Amino acid sequence: MKKILFLLILCTQVSFAQEMALVKQNGKIGYIDKTGKLAITPSYDKARGFSEGLAAVKDQSKWGFIDTKGKWVIKASFDDAEDFNSGLCIVEKDKRRFYINKKGEEVKTPPTDKYFPFENGVAFILQTKKVGLINPKGEIVLQPKYDMIKSFEGGYARVKNNDRWGIIDKAGKEVVEVIYDEIGNYFKGVTWAKNGTSFGLIIGGKFKAIDGVDKIWDFHVQDNTYARKGGKIGFIDTKGNWLIEPKFDKARAFNKNLAPVYIGKKWGYVNTTGTLVVQAIYNDAEVFSEDGLAPVKEKDWGFIDVKGKVVIPTNYDISTAFSFLNSDAKGFIKGVSRVKNNGKWGFLDTKGQLLGNQWYENAELFN
Repeated sequence: MKKILFLLILCTQVSFAQEMALVKQNGKIGYIDKTGKLAITPSYDKARGFSEGLAAVKDQSKWGFIDTKGKWVIKASFDDAEDFNSGLCIVEKDKRRFYINKKGEEVKTPPTDKYFPFENGVAFILQTKKVGLINPKGEIVLQPKYDMIKSFEGGYARVKNNDRWGIIDKAGKEVVEVIYDEIGNYFKGVTWAKNGTSFGLIIGGKFKAIDGVDKIWDFHVQDNTYARKGGKIGFIDTKGNWLIEPKFDKARAFNKNLAPVYIGKKWGYVNTTGTLVVQAIYNDAEVFSEDGLAPVKEKDWGFIDVKGKVVIPTNYDISTAFSFLNSDAKGFIKGVSRVKNNGKWGFLDTKGQLLGNQWYENAELFN
């Protein structure tokens, strides 16, 4: 038992130590660890975040890959490089794009008109304007047959053919027929869809219209989502029943049994019965994170807990505007939130303490 406990602690420590964030200081890019300490001194003009233990960095005019200690693993010989996923990464050399493994070796794949990054075991392949799927071995999982495949979420992806939408799994199997005008994300076997002029849910493969609804948003983490009827927004469960009748001008998703709602030009939070438990006093409000904190805005942004108590003062900006990052993530992720103050970026822990007591010119999410 002690040995098992030791291994669990060791694995947790290793996982924690490997979480790195890209930061920019004095015009150069480096990396910090989850304690806020510089793990790799800022020395790169261009770099990407870590993915699967490796990060693409540019040395003079070429891209290569370093490990979390800053040591070169794949020499800088590429004209461009992306991120690793499923053990493979897209690179470009001499105007040719292809996949490499973590040894820097080229991995052969079927011909494709465009190279797409892997997403947890699959990547798109494009042939004669049709999209299919391949696995990391370069094998075709799904022959190119769709006009479009959206990114996978939770193992499922929306697909389009002839202006009709459906959903597939990673094996290429259709779990929802490609017959709908619009379709949402697949959540616990349920998705929203538009069928003709009707909006509703697809439950067990069958479409159930919800009377009067003209918009449904994607499911988030709880077994409900929000929908609009008669110009007002309420919440429905996975069976299509109203949990909270439409009465809000705006709303966002539930987490921790609380959802942001817009009332009288201000934002507050309701519980799953529709009772306002955090008064509508904020200029903006976001969804609660798994850490139990939600971003709220007065003039600037801060964070409240599930009781509505302000635990981090509203002194920060949480928007994302990075030249090297295209993420719209806000709030806390695994105990850390990226914020901006006085033109500089840094990371706060759940107590509002600044990691490493350091601000940066730019910063990327931990991964």
